[in-house]
Amino acid sequence: MQIRLHLLFLAILGNAPVFSAQFNNPIFPGADPHAVVLSNTVWVYPTWSDGRGERFFAFSSTNLVEWQRHGPVLDLEDVKWIKDDGQARHHAWAPALLPAGGKFYFYYSVGPQNPTPSRIGVAVGNSPAGPFRDSGRPLLTGGQGFEAIDPMVFTDPKSRKTYLYAGGSAGAKLRVFELNPDLVSFAREIPVQTPPQFTEGVFMHFHSGQYYLSYSHGSWRHASYSVHYATAPTPIGPWTYRGPILTSDETRKGPGHHSFIRHPQTGEWLIFYHRWENQTGDGPYRGRRQICVDAVEYDSQGLIKPIRMTSRQSNSGSLPTRP
Repeated sequence: MQIRLHLLFLAILGNAPVFSAQFNNPIFPGADPHAVVLSNTVWVYPTWSDGRGERFFAFSSTNLVEWQRHGPVLDLEDVKWIKDDGQARHHAWAPALLPAGGKFYFYYSVGPQNPTPSRIGVAVGNSPAGPFRDSGRPLLTGGQGFEAIDPMVFTDPKSRKTYLYAGGSAGAKLRVFELNPDLVSFAREIPVQTPPQFTEGVFMHFHSGQYYLSYSHGSWRHASYSVHYATAPTPIGPWTYRGPILTSDETRKGPGHHSFIRHPQTGEWLIFYHRWENQTGDGPYRGRRQICVDAVEYDSQGLIKPIRMTSRQSNSGSLPTRP
């Protein structure tokens, strides 16, 4: 099913930079968008509900104008191990996708977080559109002040080692693990510093010889929610804190839980994130968060410039469910 969500660009005149593009935000309802580029197609894996249970969906686009919904790519009803905690209801959120070796590895958070600890699972499929089959056991379980949430998986372009980054919220602790070649088990945990202002929603990307660890800070239902980042010479630190890059404005609040990609046609860096629309005050906000995309620029030292949120009022941000 094609979902026509218009993304309008300003005309690029002469040698004007690609960053003159104006995005038609919000794109669609949802949160925690993990974006990847596969064969010139942008895939987004969000926290998103169709009102029919705890299920994950994927969205793809070849032009950032028309989006196709896929799924469910994973249904918690098919994940047998989550029921061993004795809880009647579970929640699913904050997925991440890693393509490797012709397979697609889908990492996800599952709760409740209280009174039982949250956990991270991993499922595997043959297509980015799923379905993904769970590995049969949790990859990581929270406890002792650590919340196993918000997985991010990154393969170092230099060493080819793959790392899982996770944690945050009340525990506000970052943990990093090196994955085995099977990508569904750990080789070892790597001690790392938790960077300043870290709350949750970690993301790692590599640009011009530097590693960028970005993450959300603050309470997700309040104006304090924002994106901060640190840089490092390796994917495991040491971190140099660089400050906030995406923060609330007068009506667009709590931008965060994001991912970075390069536009498959232009090479432009983009950030996908969620925010609360048409809000005032400091929160708590209610309703549905909205997924958005905006341009990213680096200065001559490789530091990320403050990101400017954009909007086009012609799009309500509503996304119809599949019949």
